[in-house]
Amino acid sequence: MFDVLIIGGGAAGVSCALVLGSSLKKPYAEGKKVGIFTHQKASALQDGLYNNVYGIAPGTLGKDIMAQSLAHLSGTYPDVVQLPGEKVMKVEGTAGNFTIITNKGDYKARIIVVAVGSAATFDIAGLTEYIIPHKKALPEKNRIQLKNEDHLVADGIYVAGTLAGERSQLSIAAGSGAAVATDIMTLWNSGTQSQHHDSTRK
Repeated sequence: MFDVLIIGGGAAGVSCALVLGSSLKKPYAEGKKVGIFTHQKASALQDGLYNNVYGIAPGTLGKDIMAQSLAHLSGTYPDVVQLPGEKVMKVEGTAGNFTIITNKGDYKARIIVVAVGSAATFDIAGLTEYIIPHKKALPEKNRIQLKNEDHLVADGIYVAGTLAGERSQLSIAAGSGAAVATDIMTLWNSGTQSQHHDSTRK
């Protein structure tokens, strides 16, 4: 049983995983298990060239960010389980007891975070009922989002990145994933507002 399973290895999903990974040392997160499906063949990051993102050197390629971010996650927060090469097909169950069915197996999770792209080809059974037209994309782009209130789709189901209705900017997608992580941390911490910062100061 995972406490959180993240679906999607792009900017939003990995950002969420990094922030949750940093929280696992906190007393309120003791014993928590976090995983991320990193199957991401169609990420908008792959073809990106980034010149306007805070903290990223101009000319950085999206395909390099994808590889580096997963290496960063595994190197810094190895307790976050990476599940590569598995495509999520269906989600069943309710908060606290979801079953995530992939092309290779089944997984249990208390909370899920959906962080795949906003293409109209989205077809994860059990989640399609939440699809609405994307509110911040041009109509001719034919983009979709999951209906949500501040990233919460339904009890135990969060959405992050462009699928949450955010604009297609790397920094916005990453921030959306981080925001979801802090909401989950707050939930773990009995409702006390929570985030995690490392510091060079003692």
